[in-house]
Amino acid sequence: MVWVIYRTARKDWSADLSDAAIVRTSDEARALLTESIADDVGAIGAYIAPVEIKGSGKIKTGNLREHIRSEGVTIDLPIPA
Repeated sequence: MVWVIYRTARKDWSADLSDAAIVRTSDEARALLTESIADDVGAIGAYIAPVEIKGSGKIKTGNLREHIRSEGVTIDLPIPA
């Protein structure tokens, strides 16, 4: 089982994407990643993931990997007989 958690601006972790810290430069992203990797108890395998910010301010996942993690698979799975 994979649990998806996001680093927050408060330097803790949340399972809610809307709590995620959002940065706008590569330097800020690398600094946040460095802090996140240092906390290898709170989260394992931290990486930088893009997000999309809608006009309404809603945050959506910005890549397929995170979309699948947050919404489930992208195809209908066969039902065993």
